[in-house]
Amino acid sequence: MSFLSKIGDFFSGGLGSAIVDGVKDYFPPSMSEQEKANLSLAIQTQADKKALEGQKLTNEAQKEFNRRIEVLEGSAADLKSLPIVGSLIIFLRGCQRPVWGFATLYMDLCWFSGEYTGLTAQQESALWVINILVLIFLFGERAFKNAAPIIERLIKAKLGIGNK
Repeated sequence: MSFLSKIGDFFSGGLGSAIVDGVKDYFPPSMSEQEKANLSLAIQTQADKKALEGQKLTNEAQKEFNRRIEVLEGSAADLKSLPIVGSLIIFLRGCQRPVWGFATLYMDLCWFSGEYTGLTAQQESALWVINILVLIFLFGERAFKNAAPIIERLIKAKLGIGNK
């Protein structure tokens, strides 16, 4: 496989190669190797064009989404035009992740050290929900999905489920 076809496969997800592999058994026996190679190249080229169009559409959709968010919520440049208040909002917006993260860390420390005694079931549920939301917010959905089995085991251990 040539370097260029590997690059094409990388960007198209190998769609062209998959199509060629799927249909090459149906090439007429009378086709020469050169004709088969030309047809395979044509299929690969078309798949690459479609993949590129898809990437362009995805990029345009992302740009449009970002533009719409900026129009609806404003940008930091818009906030800078407000004296004092604008700078304060920019500062507070930038502090959001660390504040939520450290607040949750503090609540967890108090919870697991036993400082929070007598929590109701609703308060404990709220702590779990806050932890899950902050974990997803700070580390992303993929990180949370990777940690979910461990979290599930911790919850089951805490509740005494499955220890029979």
